[in-house]
Amino acid sequence: MDLFEGLDLPPHNLLPYDGVTEYYGSIFSAEESEVYFNTLLNSIAWEQDKAVIYGKTIITKRKVAWYGDLPFEYTYSKTTKVALPWIEVLQDIKAKVEAKSGETYNACLLNLYHNGGEGMAWHSDAEKDLVRDGAIGSVSFGAERKFYFKHKQTKDKVDVLLEQGSLLVMKGTTQTHWLHSLPTTKRISTPRINLTFRTIKHENVNNPYIFYLM
Repeated sequence: MDLFEGLDLPPHNLLPYDGVTEYYGSIFSAEESEVYFNTLLNSIAWEQDKAVIYGKTIITKRKVAWYGDLPFEYTYSKTTKVALPWIEVLQDIKAKVEAKSGETYNACLLNLYHNGGEGMAWHSDAEKDLVRDGAIGSVSFGAERKFYFKHKQTKDKVDVLLEQGSLLVMKGTTQTHWLHSLPTTKRISTPRINLTFRTIKHENVNNPYIFYLM
């Protein structure tokens, strides 16, 4: 018998130093996660991502989408996206993430990985559009994947298996000192949807006179 079953235990910090990354485990039930996965798969305005590498535009197999309180501009990999208005399913997930993490967010970047052959190379989410040291709440639906951290100076590594319906919150100086990645793997043949809730600076709005109706 698991003495801790059913208890809402506090998350633990995965990083040994220079940052705070809290893993909450699954905050959505298996049934909720399945419903959210299928709803997101069919209702999000997915598009293939673009990256400019050595002056050449690369189109990824991975698909992405960008939503927010306002038409926030977000630039990474030398390409700029303008946020779409929230849809109901994102607002529902966002509310649960904010309640669990005690943080607030005004935007969300979604990634659709069709299988284990699609991943993300080492990087940190420290773009100028983001609030410095702001929290990033990462939710996973679908295939469970290993997620890695690597310290920029010491090269120490930490990994965690991101479970179906799980929440991972990166905050403090995590982005300053650590890189993270989602390695490719031949073992995974099913899709995964990841949502990263973020806080964008309010000056990063495509048109300051356009406000979305919530």
